[in-house]
Amino acid sequence: MRAKREYRNREGTEVAILDALVDRADDGMTVFELRAAVEVDIDELEQALSMLKEDDLIVVESNSETVIKPADRVVPDEPADEDDDQSIGEWLRDRMPF
Repeated sequence: MRAKREYRNREGTEVAILDALVDRADDGMTVFELRAAVEVDIDELEQALSMLKEDDLIVVESNSETVIKPADRVVPDEPADEDDDQSIGEWLRDRMPF
């Protein structure tokens, strides 16, 4: 599943993080799980997480381990709409190795 369209105009790493978190919205993800899912170095991941936290697009829960979840407003209401909302530019970006 992908984050809502209005949150897809962010930096590529931030969008990848939001998409990964939306896929696991109920359970959330640890930093290590996010790093594996997004496949960026830790500095880039940390910077993107900082920006997302600053904009209140993620929620950080600290229990026995720190888990990151998407904010409720980022998770789409209907998963069927995700491909219909894809712009031509996004479609090309997904298929072309830029």
